This record gives sequence, structure tokens and C-alpha cells, in this order.
Amino acid sequence: MLYFLQKKSKYLFILSLLMVLFSNAQDKKIKITGLILDQTNETVPFVTVGIVNKSIGTASTEDGEFSLLVSNNELQDTLYVSSLGFDTYKIKVDEFLAKKDKYIVLIDNVVNLTTLKLLTPKEYVVNAIKFLKKNTLSKTHVKEILYRRAASEDGKAKFWVENYILLKDRGPANWMGTIQVTEARKSADYRYWKRTQWRHSIASMHEVNPFTPSDSEHSRNLKKFTWKKTGNSSYEGEDVLILEGTNPDKKWEKLTLYIGIDSYKVYKIERGKTLYIYKKHKSGKVHLSYFKNEWSFPKHMVPRELIGTPAETLNYRMEAFVLNVVTDKKKTRIQEYGIDKDMGSLDLPYHPEFWKSLNMPPDTKFYLKNKEEIEGLYGVPLETQYELVNQ
Repeated sequence: MLYFLQKKSKYLFILSLLMVLFSNAQDKKIKITGLILDQTNETVPFVTVGIVNKSIGTASTEDGEFSLLVSNNELQDTLYVSSLGFDTYKIKVDEFLAKKDKYIVLIDNVVNLTTLKLLTPKEYVVNAIKFLKKNTLSKTHVKEILYRRAASEDGKAKFWVENYILLKDRGPANWMGTIQVTEARKSADYRYWKRTQWRHSIASMHEVNPFTPSDSEHSRNLKKFTWKKTGNSSYEGEDVLILEGTNPDKKWEKLTLYIGIDSYKVYKIERGKTLYIYKKHKSGKVHLSYFKNEWSFPKHMVPRELIGTPAETLNYRMEAFVLNVVTDKKKTRIQEYGIDKDMGSLDLPYHPEFWKSLNMPPDTKFYLKNKEEIEGLYGVPLETQYELVNQ
């Protein structure tokens, strides 16, 4: 009897070990990288890349490069690439991995709106506001975000911060939800004015969006703007109007919106140096994919004793990639941390292994520019600064 039990225990141990090994093999991530071009071999920036009917996705960089992590379970799934002005491109994941040249060439989508009876530009904006909650991912979900900020003086980056954030959100039709910064790393701080903000910079991602119910001074009543059509495009088979709006009270303030003529979905927002790119969720609703912003401090905010120093030129540059969206209610519980602190002052341990395993986007122009400027100050590589500065 004892011999039988020993044999059974040995068998169960081997079986368990095989199951663990099989599970690890299934969970092993495969990195997909590629370059997106148009028919003239020009790169296409900020393109949506993802897996059909799954939340796995990313956006291409300004140079049209993309990087995506998948598991063995996704090899037979379909990779899709969609962008304003082009037909959606689809290919099986394993077929793309087998390609010698990892190029994706998008075909221009020819739009002809002459036979359609269009609403006035203002009516499209009004309908975009009216259907905002219906068209965007407005049920509670969690966005996994890579948020970056560079602080510069005299036109050069002096301080660099990256945060990995969980944002419990209900879309732009609602107030910004709970944030939890789970990982952080930063460079050495070479600024003359080591200013700290009373809250996280991600708040600006919500407040400068003209569709959010924000009380920020940057919020505008879009219905009061003067709107005109400046062009047309397409997105995943839907014709899209490009509308430019001007603030009647401040003629210099302009907004450019990309709105679907059938759904009234907003696919892109441009406001000065601010950019929002939206992508479709598997539900068909849209959610934020990429954000970029830049702003400077007005001189009246500079401490009197720092007038005449580089502090007067302090500037913030920001970009954010939404790496994943989680809609499973069981996985949307997060613990608030970081919203009421400057993102460069958060007290979090540094885990290099986390950053190495994260589904990072390819190096963007934004990243490379700031990295070069910070490393050029004293010749210290950014990775070395991470090791020395972060605890």
C-alpha cells in the first residue's frame, strides 16, 4: 500500500510539473514589431494596432513603428491595423511573424462625400457631444497607461519621469476616475527650479479635453465655437469629417475634430500642441489610445527670487500610451495612489525587471529627444541615472 501511494505521489508530482511547464509555455510572451507605411513608402504615425476581438493593442509612434506582446494563444488570431484615411489591414499573427520584412503597407481610402446630404459642421459637433456617452467606453473599466513627462529649461530636458498607471475610468463623458501609480522611475533632476506639482500630471490629460465635464479654464463650450469643414477622411469603413472650430472670444484658439458622419464618434482631437487619438474597443465603442501635450508656466508663477534665471523657461512635455483596457469587473478594483502628488515625487520602489518586461512602445521621437538632451548634460546614460536615483 505504501509503495502504491509513493508511486501515485510521484505520478501526481510529474503531472503537476508538466502542467506548470505547459502553462508557462502558453504564457510566454512573443514580441511583434513592425513598420507601417503608406503607398508612397512614407511612414504613418499614431496608427491603431491590435488583435481582433481582444483588448490587446497599441498605437504606432510618430515614425510608424509599433511593438506588441502576444502569447502562443494569439498566434492564430488576427492582427489588425487601422488609421484615419486608410483601409483597415488584417493578417493572421503567425503569418505576420513569418514575413521576412515586417512592413505593413496601408491602402488609401478614397472618400467621396459629394452624393451625401451632410449636416452643418456645428450639427456634427452637437451630435458628437450628444452621443459621447453612447460612443465611448463609458462603463467602468481600467486603462493601463504608460505616462511620460519631461521638464525642460532653456529648451532642453532637465528631468524625466515615467509612471505606469492604472486608471479606473468611465470615459470622457464623466469626471476622471481613480488612479493608482504602481511603478515609477525617473532621471536625475538637473533643473534650476525643482518645482513640484500638487497633483499628478495625468490630470491635464482629462482637463484639456474639450469633451470632458471639467471646470478647468481650458474647458470650452464647443457649441459656441464657429465651425467649418476643412477636409474628409475615413476610419474602418466610416467616412469622417475634419472640422475646424474657432473660439469667437479668442480667435487664436482653434480646435480640429475628426468626427464620423454616421456614428458621430470622435476619432481624433487636435488643440494646439495637444493631441488625442482614439481607437475602437472590441465592443465597437472608442477609447483613448494616445495623448500628447506641452505647456509652459506663466511668469507670474515663477518665484520672485528666481526671476532672471532658467526657471522662467520651465516647460512640461508629456505623452501617454494606453497599453491595455480591462473591462472585467473582477479586475477593476484598484487602490488610489498618486493623484495628489507630483509624479516625480512618488515614493515607490524601483523594479528594473518590471520595465524590461513591460510592453513598451518603440522609441518615439518624444522619448529619443528627451533622452538625448538629458544624457547630453553630463554624459550619464539614462539607464545609469535610473540605477543611481531610484530606490
